[in-house]
Amino acid sequence: MIKLEQPLIIVVGAGGVGKTTLAAALALEKARSGDDTLVMTFDPSLRLKDTLGIGEQKDDDEVEVDAGTSGRLTASLLDARRTFDRLIESYAPDEETRRRILGNRFYDHLGGSLAGMMEYMASERLFEVANSGRFDTIVLDTPPTRQALDFLQAPERIVGFLDTGGPKMAAKAWFDEKGKLRATKKLGILGRNVEAFFDRMVGLELLRDMAEFFQAFAPFFDGFRERALEVQKLLRSPETVFVLISGPGPQRVADTLFFARKLKEAGYHLGPVVVNRVHPGEVQTGIAPPGTETDGRQLLKWLGSRDAEGVNHLRDLLGASHPLVEVGLRMDEPTDIESLGDLGTALLG
Repeated sequence: MIKLEQPLIIVVGAGGVGKTTLAAALALEKARSGDDTLVMTFDPSLRLKDTLGIGEQKDDDEVEVDAGTSGRLTASLLDARRTFDRLIESYAPDEETRRRILGNRFYDHLGGSLAGMMEYMASERLFEVANSGRFDTIVLDTPPTRQALDFLQAPERIVGFLDTGGPKMAAKAWFDEKGKLRATKKLGILGRNVEAFFDRMVGLELLRDMAEFFQAFAPFFDGFRERALEVQKLLRSPETVFVLISGPGPQRVADTLFFARKLKEAGYHLGPVVVNRVHPGEVQTGIAPPGTETDGRQLLKWLGSRDAEGVNHLRDLLGASHPLVEVGLRMDEPTDIESLGDLGTALLG
């Protein structure tokens, strides 16, 4: 059982450890305690989407979950592209700038698939919601460990990128009104050869799209930098706590300690470590007479011993600085409000 009083709870950990389900259970329990709560997630399972009401048929950014709680429970599926579009629509200085950016082919690629963009847009969305003051508690589910580190480092990378001056250089008028490179225009045949070289190596059409995008995007540079700095402050604030989820077994110890160390080195506030899906230490043998236990029961006993060894080893290494909570393996993955509530009670009491 753990105690979480901070208004922003960020759930992190490796893939496949039940992180998203535990985030939903934490949010449900906070709503039961009376907090207006938002759970934000990247990619929940199909059944959990249905439970939270954020299936593919839902187009809203936030969906209120009918969970019978005293506090409001709201769920949101993070969508990097929609967040990027909304930022452009909100902060564009005029309609012409908004139209140029949203219609740009390089922007279409940038918002949909560029590495790191999803993580940065998630941090933008988190900042937007945290500043709105509409929720008492926000529970953020993050991608698996390595991608979660990208999420946490995204604001810093954006600041670094903008401080290099590269975007402002890219925003200069490299092409004339006919789409020709200005720098090669006066070089005659040599200039045409240079253009042909760039066209073969990179593609002048792509370069034109990039130049058009950065020219239209220039008014946003300072705003993006300021918000990225504010996101960094938010993530390191005492009002933010990280809950680290781990799987059972000794093989999980190294990954868990690695992520815990990375969080502390970066100045984040690491709270409890939750070891999920722990096999029971004792297995009921039912009516089987002594000496006739099946291989299945022997396997379960071995798994229980293995998990206990991993949990004890991890607890010793963490020491008293971070509480460790065990969550037992359940017969079925929680996929409805009742089972999520049981899981939340196990975590927060």
